[in-house]
Amino acid sequence: MSDTKGQVFLVGSGPGGCGMLTIRAREVIDQAEVILYDQLPGEEVLASLPKTAELIDVGKYGDKHTREQNEIELLMVRRAKEGKRVVRLKGGDPFMFGRGGEELETCREHGIQVEVVPGVTSAIAVPASVGIPVTHRKWASQVTVITGNEDPTKEESAIDWEWLARSRGTIVILMGVKNLPVIAQTLIKFGRDPVTPVAVIERGLRPDQRETIGTLATIADLAAAAGVRPPAVIVVGGVVSMYKSDDERMVRPPTPENQ
Repeated sequence: MSDTKGQVFLVGSGPGGCGMLTIRAREVIDQAEVILYDQLPGEEVLASLPKTAELIDVGKYGDKHTREQNEIELLMVRRAKEGKRVVRLKGGDPFMFGRGGEELETCREHGIQVEVVPGVTSAIAVPASVGIPVTHRKWASQVTVITGNEDPTKEESAIDWEWLARSRGTIVILMGVKNLPVIAQTLIKFGRDPVTPVAVIERGLRPDQRETIGTLATIADLAAAAGVRPPAVIVVGGVVSMYKSDDERMVRPPTPENQ
């Protein structure tokens, strides 16, 4: 192993497709010698990864993890200490529920130089792609982004569900498909109006994007009937009233088929 230390780049690939990559992300990816990737960047971005780089799948597919988080961090450190340019490629933004902060800490502990390459977060871009602004003077002057991967019924939740239910702003939930029924029930339990509009947007900004629209009272059943699967962004609030179906949108999001 070389004593020469390389560098780690924590890269956000955006919400889907090469068109949503930043210029800096593209530069860093193309110059990488090692890329640790998961499934969230999407097929188009993954297909564009340089064949000259060592490509390591570290994805988490439901309950099946290709590698655990500590293994991913050790791989990053090991390759960087070999003098390599290492890219940790994530969907959206690396610091938005992407565990990028933990990976940054690990690299710093080992004295490894790190550059964070921010990405366009799906929490804002995916709703926008179907005509839903997360803030609007009529409906919401604040937006709260939460992880839906936490069980709202556990004794020591890190989320204040009562405050969230009574807040007047938009709620954006990432990684919430599995827990959607209990999330909806919990928000209603703590005071959110059952007829509050809800949108579930699957595979946002990709050719196979799909939307399911309902209310807090109906969305769980609608999503189950539609066979909704992750990845998906869930939006709760009055702003969902601005949703436009694909046929109604004046401008469609760019995909390989319509660019």
